[in-house]
Amino acid sequence: MSDTEFRHGKKRFYDNTKFPRGFAKSGDFTLAEEEILTIYGDTMLGLETGELSPQNAEEKHFVKVIENPGKAKSKLERVWLKYIQLARGRKRFHTLNGRNKPEASDDYAEDSSLVEED
Repeated sequence: MSDTEFRHGKKRFYDNTKFPRGFAKSGDFTLAEEEILTIYGDTMLGLETGELSPQNAEEKHFVKVIENPGKAKSKLERVWLKYIQLARGRKRFHTLNGRNKPEASDDYAEDSSLVEED
C-alpha cells in the first residue's frame, strides 16, 4: 500500500461496536484488509462524512465511489465498501425453522376411512 497517495489516518481506526474483537478476528476481513482499515479508515470515514476534504486525485475518486459504488477500482475503495456493507447493512440470519407453520387442525383431521370400527 506504499504506492498510494491516500493519507494515513490521524489515529488507528477501530469499530468496537460492530467488530469488538477486531476486523480480522470477525472472520469477515483478511489480515491485509484489516491493516488497510486500521491505517486508512480514519481518513476514509472523514472523507465519507465530509469532515475532511479530498486533497489528491485518489481521495477525490474515493468520494465519487462513495456516491457510486460501481466505480470502485482500488483495494482501499473495495475494502471500505465491504466495511460499510458489513457494519451498516443488515446481517443475514438463517434459521432452521420455517415461517409457515401447519394448522393444528390439519394434523388431526378426522378421516372416516382410517377410523377402525369394532
